[in-house]
Amino acid sequence: QLQLVESGGESVQPGGSLRLSCAASGFAFAVYSMGWFRQAPGKEREAVACINVNGGSINYRDSVKGRFTISRDNANKLVYLQMNGLESEDTGVYYCGADDRPFNPPCVPDTDGGRNYRISGQGTQVTVST
Repeated sequence: QLQLVESGGESVQPGGSLRLSCAASGFAFAVYSMGWFRQAPGKEREAVACINVNGGSINYRDSVKGRFTISRDNANKLVYLQMNGLESEDTGVYYCGADDRPFNPPCVPDTDGGRNYRISGQGTQVTVST
């Protein structure tokens, strides 16, 4: 059974940095594209960044390009999101998700939005404020 556990969220000031982690279990992690998603209060969940099985193809939402970096560790079944230059608009609950088909290319956050990704965790709260 697929299980994804997110961690690393905190309250930070604008301009600060955080590194989120996602621990995966219960499925063949290394053959699925993975992604990070977020949901702000009163808004729909949106994809932030997606990465393919070997990390060779990555897509970001336009609003986070140059500030966020997604990476993965297949040996330990982990996905990371390094977030720099945080802005108040980055506030929300962050989730990681797994594609529903093996060896798919990564989602394109501003286009398909990773709607087929499976999300099972409780998420981790990121709050950016002064």
